[in-house]
Amino acid sequence: MAIEQEKSATAVPAHAQLIRMSTFYWMPRMLYAAARLELADHLATGARTAAELAAVTRTQPALLYRLLRTLASLGLFTEDQAQRFSLTELGAALRKDAPGAARSSVLTLASPWFMSASEQLLHTVETGATGFETAHGMPFFDYLGRHPELASLFSETMVGVHGAEPPAVAAAYDFSRFDTILDVGGATGNMLAAILGRHARPRGVLFDMPHVVRDARRLLEERGVAQRVSIEAGSFFERVPAGADAYLLSHIIHDWSEAQCLTILEHCRRALKPEGCLLIIETVIPPGNAPHPGKTQDISMMVLAGGQERTESEYASLLARAGLRLSRVVPTESAVSLVEAVLA
Repeated sequence: MAIEQEKSATAVPAHAQLIRMSTFYWMPRMLYAAARLELADHLATGARTAAELAAVTRTQPALLYRLLRTLASLGLFTEDQAQRFSLTELGAALRKDAPGAARSSVLTLASPWFMSASEQLLHTVETGATGFETAHGMPFFDYLGRHPELASLFSETMVGVHGAEPPAVAAAYDFSRFDTILDVGGATGNMLAAILGRHARPRGVLFDMPHVVRDARRLLEERGVAQRVSIEAGSFFERVPAGADAYLLSHIIHDWSEAQCLTILEHCRRALKPEGCLLIIETVIPPGNAPHPGKTQDISMMVLAGGQERTESEYASLLARAGLRLSRVVPTESAVSLVEAVLA
């Protein structure tokens, strides 16, 4: 039976596969509706009918039922013979208090303000203008700066999206040889906390914009490393604090244009000690035609902020232009690698 199903799946003609791909848009829209309506939280105490849920979510019972039925077919809920819906393990992950920040991630990645940029992909390819600025009239990070509640949600989203990476990075590289590690653009300190949690020797410095680091102290306290971290507010386009042994750029370089990346890297180079190192934590695109998450992520960065994912040779070229030398690429058990650079 399994063999017959496999044959059936592979027998789908090319035109049908393309049409099916074009319908994937509905998945994030349904997840977004479920997250906004807090359906998982309302079902946390037990099964409810669509009418009962409609009363607390202020929605139309018959239409909400159809949404719930479809989400049940995707594995978020189950429906019994009395048309009552219950949470599954998958659906429970959408609760506000569930680990992994799935709800925050859905509310960001599937939101109208975020997804509107993707609708401008063709315009980006044709003109070079970022889809986000075309849709909203300002660059992505400027928009977050003007909407602090969305900036906080975006920080939680990055924890959710990149959740497996910090422990993998901390395990893959010997951070114990450093006294001080400075996380440039480190947001709320998720990566830095994982590294300090595994390596007892280093102290950390978290450096990011004021509206970003405002949420950092709570996370660092929850991770038990707050006493070993100092927080500095500032822009890496203006300066990078000197004095650390190692500098981290975790998911920073892929956010910006080539010229902006060179500005950030040059500020890091000036701050580096002669024996210090810079560690770029990013997805490194491998050669070949095989599917890779970095390739899809590359399109996202192109449309959102004018950034890009890179191959190892592209990183070597970029670093050389900033007066740095790529010394090695250290893979991890996650999607990211550490691109280690030193003074040229």
